[in-house]
Amino acid sequence: MINSSIDNLISQIDDGALIALPAEYSFVPMDVVRGLIAAQAKDLHLLCVPIGGLATDMLIGARCIETLEAAAVSLGEAGAAPRFSEVVVNGEINMLDATCPAIHSSLQASEKGVPFMPLGGVIGSDLVVHRKDWQVIDDPLGKGNGRILLLPAIKPDFALFHAPLADRDGNVWVGKRRELFTMAHASAHSLVTVERIQNECLLDDDLYAAGTIPSMYITAIAEAKNGAWPLGLAGSYGRDNAAIAEYARAAKTQTGFEAWMQTHLAGKLKCDAGVGA
Repeated sequence: MINSSIDNLISQIDDGALIALPAEYSFVPMDVVRGLIAAQAKDLHLLCVPIGGLATDMLIGARCIETLEAAAVSLGEAGAAPRFSEVVVNGEINMLDATCPAIHSSLQASEKGVPFMPLGGVIGSDLVVHRKDWQVIDDPLGKGNGRILLLPAIKPDFALFHAPLADRDGNVWVGKRRELFTMAHASAHSLVTVERIQNECLLDDDLYAAGTIPSMYITAIAEAKNGAWPLGLAGSYGRDNAAIAEYARAAKTQTGFEAWMQTHLAGKLKCDAGVGA
């Protein structure tokens, strides 16, 4: 569905869905994140690809997340992710610790249509002990150190990202952000917001074709100008560091987080009793 609305994208995401979000150095769909919070989404399983930031912290603070799988969560130069830190310390969320290669490998397994992906380098880590869904076996080819880690495929219900450009055929240009290709290939659905939609087919343009995800992997597209704000979108606009720092200060407490969200989601929240109430 081309030139859909953000509300339509949000309406497709059921409570309890497994959603994949890219890291802050990639193309994060902040308008969709705000929409999920406004819709009071709940019990979501969030997969960070591979690390989380502002979007993750906001969804946690709004009580939208039941399970989180990530290699890390941080606000970068703005410091620790306060809502994430509190719920992990208090045991209020089901946290699945992972590594960057592990998350990418699990998505690649789904992308390739296989049930698992082997990975080296993590064996010996405490992660292997605590991840009961990961298995270490003898290397069936008898090479290397004789042991190999098997990671189960991850198939998200929805890949969510924001891109600079799409076309009227439903193709989406993401440039060098190859993790977005993997997310789209691995997921059952891809819901995308873009800065603009053009009439000319991206796949017909040699400058764009190699960095374009074909429409067969895209479920719906909504136009959203500045849809990554306050995060940046490479080649379009930079991060609003002042806004992110303001969030980091306010979100040190749940009360401060809710006050900040009420201000920044004015007119979007469905309740006045507090975010996620």
